[in-house]
Amino acid sequence: MSGSHYFTGAPEVASDRRPITVSLPDLTLELTTDTGVFSRNRLDPCTRILLEHAPQPRVRGPILDIGCGYGPIALTWASRRKRLPVWAVDVNERALELVRLNAEALGLGNVQAVLPDDVPEDVRFATIYSNPPIRIGKAALRRLLTHWLDRLTPDGSAFLVVQKHLGSDSLQKWLNEQGYPTTRVTSVNGCRILEARPRPEVGEGSESGRGTTT
Repeated sequence: MSGSHYFTGAPEVASDRRPITVSLPDLTLELTTDTGVFSRNRLDPCTRILLEHAPQPRVRGPILDIGCGYGPIALTWASRRKRLPVWAVDVNERALELVRLNAEALGLGNVQAVLPDDVPEDVRFATIYSNPPIRIGKAALRRLLTHWLDRLTPDGSAFLVVQKHLGSDSLQKWLNEQGYPTTRVTSVNGCRILEARPRPEVGEGSESGRGTTT
C-alpha cells in the first residue's frame, strides 16, 4: 500500500490504534499499536526471540533500540532496567508517538523516543538491541548499522536479530569484514541473534562513556 511503509517518516494510511499484549516469561506489557508501524497486530516472532534469548547487557550504560516501531524492545528493556536510560530511535513519527504513549502508560520515565538526528552527539550506548529494518535495502541498512555501531562504548555490544532467509549470515560476514567482531549468539526458528562489538579503533585512547560491568 503506497505511503503505508513502516519505514517512512509519516505514514499516509489512516490511523487505527488498537491494544496489544506482549507476554514474556518475566513480564507482560499492555501496549498500543497503530497502522503504519511494523508488526502492529502481534509481537513479531523474531522480536520475541530477541527479547527472550538475547543476553543481558554485558556492561552498565544507556541502551538503544534501532528501528523501535511501537516500542516492544525499548519498553521491555526499560522495564527490566528502570535505572538505565533507554533510547528508542525510528524515522517513523507515528511509531515514536506510540512509544511515548506506551512509556507514559507504563510509568516508564527512562525512555527517550526520538528521530535519529535528535540523539545528542555525545551519547554513547553500552548495549544495542534491535530487529533492524532489513527491508530498507542493503546499502541503507549498512549505513544505518555502521552509524550506530560506531556509537557503542568501547566495551559495548549490539544484539541484532535477523532471519536466516533475509541474510543474517551474509550480514554477519559483512560486519566482520568491516572490523566489527560479530558472532552468532543463537538461532531459534530461523531467527539468528548476532552480537556485534565495536571496531577496535573506536574509542582507543579514550575512557569517556565507558560503562561499568554489571
